[in-house]
Amino acid sequence: MRSVQLNGGPVMALFEKTWFRVLVSLVMIMALSYGFMVSTEFMKNQDAPRAMLAIVAILVGVLGIWALYLTVDNLVSTFPIRIRDFVRPFVFIAPAAIILGVFIIYPTIRTTWLSFFISRRGTGVVPGSFGLQNYVSLFTDPATFRALINNALWLVFVPSFSVSIGLIIAILVDRIRWEKFAKSLIFLPMAISFVGAGVIWRFIYFRATFGAQIGLLNAIVELFGGSPQGWLRIEPWNNFFLIVIMVWLQTGYAMVILSSAVKGVPGELLEAARIDGAGEVRIFFQVIIPFIMGTIVTVTTTITILVLKVFDIVFVMTSGNFNTNVIANVMYQQMFVQGNFGRGSAAAVILFIAVIPVMVHNVRSLKSRRF
Repeated sequence: MRSVQLNGGPVMALFEKTWFRVLVSLVMIMALSYGFMVSTEFMKNQDAPRAMLAIVAILVGVLGIWALYLTVDNLVSTFPIRIRDFVRPFVFIAPAAIILGVFIIYPTIRTTWLSFFISRRGTGVVPGSFGLQNYVSLFTDPATFRALINNALWLVFVPSFSVSIGLIIAILVDRIRWEKFAKSLIFLPMAISFVGAGVIWRFIYFRATFGAQIGLLNAIVELFGGSPQGWLRIEPWNNFFLIVIMVWLQTGYAMVILSSAVKGVPGELLEAARIDGAGEVRIFFQVIIPFIMGTIVTVTTTITILVLKVFDIVFVMTSGNFNTNVIANVMYQQMFVQGNFGRGSAAAVILFIAVIPVMVHNVRSLKSRRF
């Protein structure tokens, strides 16, 4: 009896302490969940003071998530060792998995399902309308067909020019004294959002109807005795004027990545090529490019994915008018302007399907280079 009491006292104390920790953890989880719900509703209030919204967002996004992690980890630490080691990794990836499911996977499934129905603002989903009518109407619409052609132009010219110019600059800048300064200037547009770039280039292409031409391009044209032009109205060249903006934005990205790859080319390989009598141009095409081809493909596919989703530049510059529309802008117009949710969802699915092969190729390329 005495030994049982000696052994039972600490065991009971530990048992009580474990259940106390479990109880506290569960109460904390419920309290934090309730706090997240209340703060979310508060942040939806458009009349709330902006300073208070910022404070609540910081408290919830930093301290709240931090407290939730600690609380759940404390709860998991009360489990038996085998269960604890199995569950703990899932605790840390659970928030990311939940966010991925709520904001990416569920909307993707919902959008795909909605694309097979006729659904409009105010009326909702029309019962018994399941079918391919949204896809048929999109592909038989001349405006959508024009948007697909424009997307093809973007896909051909933006990645090719961005990567080519970026590679040439990476080779040339590597040979000058002020390399870092030159790269900083070329990379600077990457710090500008697509909307900001659209606003900047809108002023470059701007044509004043009276008074002095404040648009840079028309001011130069007038300086040489020409007539100002409405550059964004000239078809089909207005598409290329928009493509220039994306090339301007992405050349710096391509230059930085490719410059790192070029610096990784072994000096012994270049020296051996020179000893064999190869000139600089031949070394560039037959030594450097094959050696960094994996990086070139990765940069090209990354820019291609970005181009497939292009929306901001077209929306800010022309809103898709003058035959400059792209498929992402078609999706926006159908869903949020015309209120045709079914056709807007179908356009989104078309864009999603177009992106998938490029993403799969990019992932496979990265895996092959890693292993």
